Amino acid sequence: SLIREDRECIYLYRQQMKLLGRTLRQTGIVCCCHIDDYNNNIIRKHEKTRKDKEDDRTRHVLTLNANAEPVFFLFKDDPTLAKLIASDAAKAPLFDFVAPDGVRHTVWRCENAHPYINGFANIPVAYVADGHHRTASAARAGAERRAANPKHTGNEEYNWFLATLFPASELTILPYHRLVTDLNGMAPGDLLQKISKVARVTPDANPESGARGQVSMYLGGKWHGIAFDPATIDYNDPINSLDYVVLADRILHPILGIGDIRTDQRIDFVGGIRGPGELKKRVDAGDGAVAFSMYPTSIEQLIAISDAGAIMPPKSTWFEPKLRSGLLVHTLE
Repeated sequence: SLIREDRECIYLYRQQMKLLGRTLRQTGIVCCCHIDDYNNNIIRKHEKTRKDKEDDRTRHVLTLNANAEPVFFLFKDDPTLAKLIASDAAKAPLFDFVAPDGVRHTVWRCENAHPYINGFANIPVAYVADGHHRTASAARAGAERRAANPKHTGNEEYNWFLATLFPASELTILPYHRLVTDLNGMAPGDLLQKISKVARVTPDANPESGARGQVSMYLGGKWHGIAFDPATIDYNDPINSLDYVVLADRILHPILGIGDIRTDQRIDFVGGIRGPGELKKRVDAGDGAVAFSMYPTSIEQLIAISDAGAIMPPKSTWFEPKLRSGLLVHTLE
């Protein structure tokens, strides 16, 4: 059952999971952020949103009269906040359980919120990590409540929305792999020959890309390494130096004939949680003709793109673990 706190609270929220042979753990601060911070770009974005998805999530918030799931933000590491998190996370938790999917969730209620509030005074901006549509919808829901309230003062709960803010060093971005359904009329050998003109191709590659500027390609039952010449990539350009953009500009568009990846039905995307083994499985099963195992976008790249006011290509980041809905709720009244 849900319990309403009798005072404003800040919480810590830790998630831990095992994934592809390693342990992921992240601890963030659960609080409320102001919709004006989103509207004024103090909360920075790196992704476009679709109006239909925004509409759906805005209706959800207004119908529930609550934010039932926190949005997923990050901020640059701060030693003061790090000490606060470490101190409070050493105490007895409010909740500590393992969900059916194997993810462990631990929540602490912070006895004193003011040190966290004061700590965030030194954090100039936050960044949307995951949940651009939820963030935009939360801001829209608050704006609609403002417009409908002739006695609006600015102190109402609808001016705020639920968020979990993680120090950047706590987070792990997984890759988002590409799967193409056909070879655009080519034989596998022809594709390899064309790719060799824009990148160095090596046989018997590791299924996981080992570095930025490198992609592992599964084709014809074998893994091939694709390495783009660093001298041809402008690493001062946060967008055009992304591996996802380089792959699209040099292979997907000109060689495989993929158009807008938002709408082209010949390309599919496989989240990094499934690993490159899923790519091999799907190509071997005939669900695709060629697959590209990507190197993950870094937190630094995400921040640089957001600071530049640029838009990252769709399906460029995959965050794990996911935040659990309904564990903590913020009502709008």
